[in-house]
Amino acid sequence: MGKKLSEMTLEELWELFPIFLTEHNNKWKDYYAEMEGFLKKKLIDFEIARISHIGSTAIHNIWAKAIVDILVEIEQNVNIEMAGKAIEKIGFIRMTTTENRVSLNWGYTEDGFAEKVFHLHLRYAGDNDELYFRDYLNDYPKFAKEYEQMKLDLCKRYEHDRDGYTNAKTEFIKKYTSDAKNVYTNRY
Repeated sequence: MGKKLSEMTLEELWELFPIFLTEHNNKWKDYYAEMEGFLKKKLIDFEIARISHIGSTAIHNIWAKAIVDILVEIEQNVNIEMAGKAIEKIGFIRMTTTENRVSLNWGYTEDGFAEKVFHLHLRYAGDNDELYFRDYLNDYPKFAKEYEQMKLDLCKRYEHDRDGYTNAKTEFIKKYTSDAKNVYTNRY
């Protein structure tokens, strides 16, 4: 029997869960809708402001990691730690925690990725820059294709370094998020 995920080093985890992109799959929106319904039923005791499909799987027609990102925004009066623990109880695994954010995942196994994989980003309402970025890239396919090409180049360089991959995309994401906020002033 192999190691449990919680016993693996970061390097072992990156080896087991490499960065690879796949052609856009319309099933991703269905996976999101299924998980959104599940979360709404299971988190009924928490004041949820909004649940949203974010990340590259929410951007039309670009290659992406086959991981559906979900943003769960809770009201300011909700204890984020308690909400995070409730999400763990329904089967998510906590990845990181900061004062106002909790990141969790679903579909990571000791044998690699499951068929359906999710990253859940638990935040307070209004901490939602990803919505602006998603909308902007969907409305401006030229920039979405630039993002796709950058990701295709980066996934080769950072196949086993998730932090490096994420960090290498930061400037692009900041620029187009800023542009989006200028275009969609106070949309969210």
